[in-house]
Amino acid sequence: MTTDLLAPLDLAFWNIESAEHPMHLGALGVFSAHSPTAGAHAADLLASRAAAVPGLRMRIRDLWQPSPLRPMSFGSASREPDPGFDPLNHVVLHAPTADFHTEAGRLMERSLVRGRPPWEAHVLPGEDGASFAVLFKFHHALADGLRALTLAAAVLDPMDLPERKPRPEEPRRGLLPDVRKLPGLVRGALSDVGRALDIGASVAVSTLGVRSSSAFTAEATGTRRTAGVVIDLDDVQRVRKTQGGTVNDVLIAVVAGALRRWLDARGDGSEGVAPRALIPVSKRRPRTAHPQGNRLSGYLIRLPVDDPDPLGRFEAVRTAMDRNKDAGPNRGAGAVALLADHVPALGHRLGGPLVSQAARLWFDILVTSVPLPSIGLKLGGNPVTEVYPFAPLARGQSLAVAVSTYRGRVHYGLVADAKAVPDLDVLAAALTEEVQALITACGS
Repeated sequence: MTTDLLAPLDLAFWNIESAEHPMHLGALGVFSAHSPTAGAHAADLLASRAAAVPGLRMRIRDLWQPSPLRPMSFGSASREPDPGFDPLNHVVLHAPTADFHTEAGRLMERSLVRGRPPWEAHVLPGEDGASFAVLFKFHHALADGLRALTLAAAVLDPMDLPERKPRPEEPRRGLLPDVRKLPGLVRGALSDVGRALDIGASVAVSTLGVRSSSAFTAEATGTRRTAGVVIDLDDVQRVRKTQGGTVNDVLIAVVAGALRRWLDARGDGSEGVAPRALIPVSKRRPRTAHPQGNRLSGYLIRLPVDDPDPLGRFEAVRTAMDRNKDAGPNRGAGAVALLADHVPALGHRLGGPLVSQAARLWFDILVTSVPLPSIGLKLGGNPVTEVYPFAPLARGQSLAVAVSTYRGRVHYGLVADAKAVPDLDVLAAALTEEVQALITACGS
């Protein structure tokens, strides 16, 4: 196993984290237990299987020595095998609990240990003996949502997946560009400058004109609360088939309506409120790219929280998403993360604390989708019945929403600052209410 440099965005995530503000993502899987000891057996399985997964042995090491082969690596970091890797440091069996989400929130508060591979698995037996849960935590610098899914799947029971044809290997790039490609490289550099200016201008414009709400911002307390909601995918499809658009459009519109109900219930009021939602778009690097790692863009839309009509909210979301898709993920205010590629490693290192403070100026709430396999997941023969993704919570923000579809059901995973949002259960209930409101409005 070789060492590889962190991609610029991964390095940014690594540097904006602090002890008071962790930047890991997570997923809470709930399993139906075949026996009261299934949770303990699951913990043993996870530890034994983790030892054989190369990606789980990777720690992140800071690089402060300049290298003639990697002149831009000073101040960067790399993934490298941890010679002292012990899976027992990463898999924890907890006491039985009656509330998986209460425990998940408490565990999401804890930063991952930076001196060893930045991931953890917490096994939570249910008090009833009929179920248990596993909370996986991965630092975003180690894995984005798709990569985290791959790593988690490697320690679950083997799945029968269709064979994938290997991609043809491309030659590794040399230290200097091919001179025949220089005109194209120059044009690309000029295009990058224009794109950066466009993104900057779009960010500035996005801050104007619409009232937000203090409910979406909070001082960084480091506390966490989680909640989960399950809705039937058939209900979502019913709305989509009646109104058009995509499943994702419906899921985002449900968030907008739920936020309206939540703000009104807590007395903040929804009139004139249209928070900026960041919808991440993965732009994964080719397998032959160097460095490997995360590369994200995104769409920025105004959630129509102030619209009292469920179908009006849906149409506003659909129109905004269509506009973003027509423009593409390389431009606009949502594409700020792409600029990470143009910042030198030392710039990420020195600017990390400043960048961490800027998220609240860029967007108010994160709404992201995490794909899951359609086949059933199991651990020790115990099937997954629910799976809730948890997104990292940006500094200065109080709420993030992640969505996954698994075996005909949609799972919303909510993460909030526990002190800023003590009523997360009200928002969770509002998601279910909004789905029913949309179905009623569609007349179906």
